[in-house]
Amino acid sequence: MSSSDPAVSADDTAVDLQAAYEGAGIQTVLDQLDRELIGLRPVKARIREIAALLVVNRAREQVGLDTAPPSLHMSFTGHPGTGKTTVAERMSKILHGLGYVRKGHVVTATRDDLVGQYIGHTAPKTREMLKKAMGGVLFIDEAYYLYRPENERDYGAEAIEILLQVMEANRDDLVVIFAGYKERMDIFYQSNPGLSSRVANHIDFPDYSADELLAIARLILAAENYRFSEEANAAFAEYIVRRMQLPFFANARSIRNAIDRARMRQANRLFKRMGSPLTKLDLMTIEAEDIVASRVFQGEVEGLDPSEPITG
Repeated sequence: MSSSDPAVSADDTAVDLQAAYEGAGIQTVLDQLDRELIGLRPVKARIREIAALLVVNRAREQVGLDTAPPSLHMSFTGHPGTGKTTVAERMSKILHGLGYVRKGHVVTATRDDLVGQYIGHTAPKTREMLKKAMGGVLFIDEAYYLYRPENERDYGAEAIEILLQVMEANRDDLVVIFAGYKERMDIFYQSNPGLSSRVANHIDFPDYSADELLAIARLILAAENYRFSEEANAAFAEYIVRRMQLPFFANARSIRNAIDRARMRQANRLFKRMGSPLTKLDLMTIEAEDIVASRVFQGEVEGLDPSEPITG
């Protein structure tokens, strides 16, 4: 394109991308994400890329360039406890800061919130959840449960069709994020080409390493004014290795549950010392015995009902 082209020469208005970036509070949100979530480098990189696209899109609009609105509907895939819900909440803040959604809130839904049990029940349920999410983000966890082809009388397909209609008609006021296990989500998208074509941003959340999970445990403890003794730190590192090999492992969620149980054991241990003075350090410190008492050291899953769904 030559310099005499009117699209280039008609306006030399300058835009400050950094000012737009800072004004929308994006760096603050990304810094918060770094503090809240250990690791997840590829996820954080994708969020930064999406944020950059949105900032540039707004800058193009400011100088009068015709710009097709970006498709913001997303897919978050990965195992439970890998931070999908937290990232959805932070993404909604970025979208709100840039004016892509009016409110920036997140409404979380599952199949039970969207699909009815009889004719005429699904549409009002689905539309009610969409109404609640309008102006923000609708986060649909375990979204693949909406599609049940083995059941001819299932109403999940009706919910999907309503979602598709609203996702297309309200692209400037609603972002839908579908979440779940990657393998099941791939089948889910293959079942409905219309759905797949409307979800432009696919982000895969990797599992945490054992070292990352130990770092997460320390963050959780510090936030609640607890600490590991040196021996407890080593015991919890061993706990993580063992727990990762057992069923129903839910990454950071399993770690938080383990910390909660360790705190309970610590409280019971200290309670047995009733009558003896306790120091601030006593009240803060998780000891190795509070960790190794877990059934995980006997090869058993602790504190989880297998019939209870693990999501997020």
